[in-house]
Amino acid sequence: MSARIGRLSGAPTAALAALTAESETLGLGFLRRLADEWASGRNRFDAPGEVLLIATIDGVAVGVCGLNVDPYAGRPGDGRVRHLYVLRSHRRLGIGRQLLEAVLDAARGRFDRLHLRTGNPAAARLYEQLGFHPVAGGDDSHVLELDA
Repeated sequence: MSARIGRLSGAPTAALAALTAESETLGLGFLRRLADEWASGRNRFDAPGEVLLIATIDGVAVGVCGLNVDPYAGRPGDGRVRHLYVLRSHRRLGIGRQLLEAVLDAARGRFDRLHLRTGNPAAARLYEQLGFHPVAGGDDSHVLELDA
């Protein structure tokens, strides 16, 4: 199943309400943090090269993924993949891959390297299929060197 991937430019709270609610039932707080950081102005995915993407099917949000300048790396050429989440009912349909491929497209030409952190084995497999390499320690679980 193919989703429509687009940039989310307004406040994400309403658009991502169902994703946030579901993620919180699973004990995950990162989508609530995304909405809170947007509301406070701390992170609006609006620095050069940054993007917040939403996956929709028939106009309904089914997934989200963001790209920020990496706040931990200390290098302007490093980006961070953030907040990948797909509704449970829409997993294993390629939507996470679509979101990540769109993030990679947005990152090329702006970032030299992408970082991320995941403790989810299924997510780690997806990242590794797309070229990310596992790393130990620090603020990262995976890194990808982007081609120039």
